[in-house]
Amino acid sequence: MDTVESLGYLKGLIDGLDLDDGKKETKVFKAIIEVLENMNSDIDAAYEDLEDMTEQLDVIDEDLADLEEYVYDDEDDDEWDDDEYEEYEIECPNCGEIISVDEDTVFSGGIECPNCGENLEFEVEFEDEVEEDNE
Repeated sequence: MDTVESLGYLKGLIDGLDLDDGKKETKVFKAIIEVLENMNSDIDAAYEDLEDMTEQLDVIDEDLADLEEYVYDDEDDDEWDDDEYEEYEIECPNCGEIISVDEDTVFSGGIECPNCGENLEFEVEFEDEVEEDNE
């Protein structure tokens, strides 16, 4: 039995008692029934609002998924792929700070340590040069 049915049943029981309308107990029972009916209406309204918000959230979720697909699928068309992009970790010989640098920074020849300001220089050897040195 749902809330509306239970409320109707309770109201019928109280009416079936054939209570005198002038008595305090009758007024209390009727006031309790009225409060319960108001609470039921408030709960129904909240449930409808929740359903509306759920539908709106579903629409937003779908829009976001479309936007993510549009934005992130275009990354495959970029000039470089994440697999080709390398990042290096370098330890500053002065302060011991581990610094992450990208390939472009390594090829630029050096950077200043963000922790202590020490100038860090990089020497880049290409694979062809390494093979020639080993021969």
